[in-house]
Amino acid sequence: MLTAHHGNAFLLILVCVAASVAAFVARRRGRAGASVAQLLALAQTLIVAQVGIGLLLLSDHRRAADHLHYAYGTFALLAVLSPWLYAPSEPRARLLWFAVATLVAAALGVRAYMTA
Repeated sequence: MLTAHHGNAFLLILVCVAASVAAFVARRRGRAGASVAQLLALAQTLIVAQVGIGLLLLSDHRRAADHLHYAYGTFALLAVLSPWLYAPSEPRARLLWFAVATLVAAALGVRAYMTA
């Protein structure tokens, strides 16, 4: 399970960065295709899966050496969920919210990976 957590973390960081870059480019061009939405959804899904795997590890009494690891994971999850609640309804502004939130989640994922 620990190997899955580490592998998913690496994949999560890559997908979050790719999704954020794709969203920024799509916003700049003025149109976002289905692939951008799918990348953002994949990034969110990987974060939720990562938190789930982390909770399974906690239930097995496996703890991270640094307690900040849990904070980074929680904040990354909250970052990708916040646009669903707070983003404006205008499509370009909404896409910007998702792009920034996903980039923040990638940065928090890097920090969580470093504290694992």
